Amino acid sequence: MEVLSIFGTALTPIISFNPSIGTMEIKGRSIPDDPDDFWVPVLNWFESYLIQPALKTKFKIDLEYFNIPSSKRVLFLLYKLNELAERGFDVCVEWHYKTEDEDMYEVGQDYAYMVKVPFIFKAYSELDLIEV
Repeated sequence: MEVLSIFGTALTPIISFNPSIGTMEIKGRSIPDDPDDFWVPVLNWFESYLIQPALKTKFKIDLEYFNIPSSKRVLFLLYKLNELAERGFDVCVEWHYKTEDEDMYEVGQDYAYMVKVPFIFKAYSELDLIEV
């Protein structure tokens, strides 16, 4: 299975899914004009991954903003992680959020409540992103 790599734009997130090591990353903003046009290929790829997943799947989500249609697609992916966990695979979600963004932290808490997959919350500040 090939790596899924989609470059981010002002309206769509970076998607970096590596099936051989089980790392999945969604990062940036997700407010696509046509949510299905962006998300359906991602969801289809993930459905294929579920057929023969890595023993451990780490799903890193670092979204600064996303709209309701994108929220539904992210939740769909998280429910699919439930399926992996129920089949005995090691699964976790890393929810990254800016320290000052309480709303994004709360969204992550809501998702964690809706699924049975362990969540790890990682706060960061803008200063953490500055390289000297």
